[in-house]
Amino acid sequence: MTWLREGDTALGPTSELTDAIAVVEAFTPADDDQSAARRQILDLITTHDESLHRTCMTGHLTGSAVVVDRRVTRTLVLFHRKLQKWLQPGGHVDGDANLAAGALREATEETGIAGLEVWSEPVDLDVHVVEPPAEPAHLHLDVRYVVRAPDGAIEQGNHESEQLLWVALDELDLVELDASALRLIEHGSATARRYG
Repeated sequence: MTWLREGDTALGPTSELTDAIAVVEAFTPADDDQSAARRQILDLITTHDESLHRTCMTGHLTGSAVVVDRRVTRTLVLFHRKLQKWLQPGGHVDGDANLAAGALREATEETGIAGLEVWSEPVDLDVHVVEPPAEPAHLHLDVRYVVRAPDGAIEQGNHESEQLLWVALDELDLVELDASALRLIEHGSATARRYG
C-alpha cells in the first residue's frame, strides 16, 4: 500500500472486470454498512459483465475521493450542479477497472488541482441510488479512496459543480453532507493520518 500519483504504472488502465472484483474482494469492511455494500457490489459486478460502463442501468461502478489537505485538517467538497447537494468528487469509471486511477482522475477533473496523490487501497464502499434529471434512477457502486492535495493547492471546479469549498474536519456541520459522505471523510482522513 502506498500513495500514487498520475503517471505511476500502478495507475495504468485495465479493462479487465476481474481487476475491479479483486479490489472489492480484498477490501476489509470496518462496519456493517461497508459489509453490506461489499456484498451488494460483488453480487452485481460478478453477474453483470458490463458493470464497468454507465450503460449498465442495473448499476455500475463509480470511483469517489475524499480530498484532504497535506496536514489532514481540511477536506474539499463540491456542490454538485445536477444533484444540487454537497458531495465528494467522484464519477463513472467508464470502462477502466483500475478503480484507484478512476477516483484520482475524477478528483483531478472536478477540483482542478495538479499533483494529487491517491492511496492505493479503497477506504470505503457505498451503494446508493442516483436520480439525475432526464435519466432513470440507477445504482452507483461506489469504491472510494482518499486523495491528498499538495501544499498550496489551488482548486478550480469544472462544469459539474457550482462551488468548491475547503471545510475543516472539525467543522463539517457547516455544510449539509449525508451519512455516507461523512463516513467516507472519517475513514479517509484516518487513513491519510496513519500513512501520511
